[in-house]
Amino acid sequence: MKRTITVLLENRFGAFNRVATLFSGKGFNLNSISIGETEDPSISRMTLVTSGEDKVFDQIIKQLNRLIDTIKVVDLSTEPSVIRELALITVHYKKANRAEIYNLCAIFEGKVVDITNKSLTLEITGPPDKIDAAINTLGSYGIIEMARTGTVALKRGQQERIYKTTQLPNHS
Repeated sequence: MKRTITVLLENRFGAFNRVATLFSGKGFNLNSISIGETEDPSISRMTLVTSGEDKVFDQIIKQLNRLIDTIKVVDLSTEPSVIRELALITVHYKKANRAEIYNLCAIFEGKVVDITNKSLTLEITGPPDKIDAAINTLGSYGIIEMARTGTVALKRGQQERIYKTTQLPNHS
């Protein structure tokens, strides 16, 4: 079973490497990893997609919480959340099927971002299953090249503000 985890980390040198080392050292599988700054430039949000049995997953959560740079770990697999990916897909086309590919792009709410006399590059964003469906559908036209981002995810609804211990608000 695939699980999605977000990890808030101190945005400093070596934090990403410690997470990657944890996964490789423990033999945990990573299906996807994405990291970037949050609204606070001193904090990074890492989104991990992993798979395995519940026992292994529980161990992953515990190990992530023990890392020195970890601020918070959230299992989004059990929470209502918004999950998205981006794919750039270059496909062959002929004059006879170009309109067909444009229509498919529209169905997947994508955009044509590049065109040559033999290929179209499409940009498609959405949940991972939508990206999978687009790839499967476009495969019959001949995918030349593809790049797919890692998953990014946020819990639905209002979030609590994350404060580092050095930034706690004064409630006096």
